[in-house]
Amino acid sequence: MTTTVTTAPARTRRLTGFQPTGQLHLGNLLGALRPLIAAQDTTESIALIADLHAMTMEHDPSSVRRLTLDQATVMLAAGVDPERTPIVVQSQIREHTELHYLLECVAAHGEAARMIQFKEKSAGGGPIRLSLLTYPVLMAADILLYDTTQVPVGEDQNQHLELARTLATRFNTRYGETFTVPEGVRPDSAARVMDLAEPTMKMGKSTGTGRIALLDPPEAIRRTIARAATDRAGLVRRDRENQPGVTNLIDILAELTGRQPADPTSYSALKREVTDAIEALLTPIRARHAELSANPDFVRGVLAAGAAKVRPIAAATVGRARSGIGLLD
Repeated sequence: MTTTVTTAPARTRRLTGFQPTGQLHLGNLLGALRPLIAAQDTTESIALIADLHAMTMEHDPSSVRRLTLDQATVMLAAGVDPERTPIVVQSQIREHTELHYLLECVAAHGEAARMIQFKEKSAGGGPIRLSLLTYPVLMAADILLYDTTQVPVGEDQNQHLELARTLATRFNTRYGETFTVPEGVRPDSAARVMDLAEPTMKMGKSTGTGRIALLDPPEAIRRTIARAATDRAGLVRRDRENQPGVTNLIDILAELTGRQPADPTSYSALKREVTDAIEALLTPIRARHAELSANPDFVRGVLAAGAAKVRPIAAATVGRARSGIGLLD
């Protein structure tokens, strides 16, 4: 089955998920948060903080709690409107884990074991948590729980969406129409921001020296961009294969300003332009984050309200799944 990529029709329901495994960075903002915010007027969106997925690896419990609350705070600071887009913490909706098990009852071991992330993380040896194998089924539950019609996908997420579509179709065939089969969408603004130090790698929340966290102070941003990888060609041009570092900087500038670099021969001028554009974007986010951080009870209230808003949808979906698969009411 091939993922269908479409443009978003009006009044669809879209789920965008974030894992609290590190600080949100520039790539998250451009590739996921800004499209989510832009779609708030036309799409029923849910922003899911998938804290249960952080359990698949060794973790510090207090850090997960802190990052979960801070991720919600950053989302609000960036412009997510909780009145239109509920922000939901996965573990606060128990139906996620119940549906996870019901979907495991129609999933095969091989379907989970061939997932790229499991292959990569288990290849190094050492103890592997069972949750690392089964978390793609939990991700499918995350998607199917809310009658989601659209899921934003990148190149590294197609496998997970395909599994969700496969399990939904299989369950519907065996036990009656239960789940909405979601489609993959690529938002109009789907920037793929690479690590500034290693421009052949995607910018990550917890690894890489060339990432820009949304709450980084101005001096840290200047240092990171000043050290960004370039090359010896001396030409400011897009060439992903031969000039990945310069191409990454050009793409970031174009995404932020809608224009190309002013000087086609100066890497230092390009870096200054990128620095200024990023600062213009992040300064108000940092300021709003500071205000919200002073009132964590407000953020917790936003999360409680988000959970209350989506819980009836989740309960109805699990109710259909329980009945279809043969469980007593």
